[in-house]
Amino acid sequence: MRYERAVQRLRMLAEACDQTRRVPAAEPFLRAAYVFGDLLEGADPIDHIEAVFVLNLPPEEVSWGSQPPGTAWLVDFLRLDQGGIASYWRSFRDPVWNHAIRGPVRFWSLNGPDKGVLDALGERRFDRLRRVTADAEEERTQVAGELEAALEHLRAVHRQYWERQWRREHRGIGRYPEHHLWEAVQGYLELLDARAE
Repeated sequence: MRYERAVQRLRMLAEACDQTRRVPAAEPFLRAAYVFGDLLEGADPIDHIEAVFVLNLPPEEVSWGSQPPGTAWLVDFLRLDQGGIASYWRSFRDPVWNHAIRGPVRFWSLNGPDKGVLDALGERRFDRLRRVTADAEEERTQVAGELEAALEHLRAVHRQYWERQWRREHRGIGRYPEHHLWEAVQGYLELLDARAE
């Protein structure tokens, strides 16, 4: 998609994120949204927008590469399954960056869309963007912790895969238990490769 179209799509995504605050809940499920990758480099055209969604879930429920519990409605509400957006999930207790998410910029928070970020992207003023970064040691430590969590998640999915109740709970809205198993394997292997680098 053309760069200008991608920025417009990001503005629409920020507005949709803002609408999630209307969902009645003791605490908001979606806490922040970030963008990273080609859009921040001014690539034109770009294949897709890379967006990270920070959830009000503990890290053990947001294993890398998985679709955490309670996100199916968010995928539908934000129209993440309609193409043009590669989405990633992070716990609010973890840093938003990791081995794959480098230099993200927040474009939405509980205070609303970040007009300054969206305007800077629209004007291609990349020097105005405040990127979240980590040094090499922080990244190594984070990868090690996420790898351990991903292995625990993979073991849990493997252990429960044939249990009738688990399969029933992990089916619906176009998703099946097989998706969860594949994501657990893929997330673990990706982190294992990242640790080896």
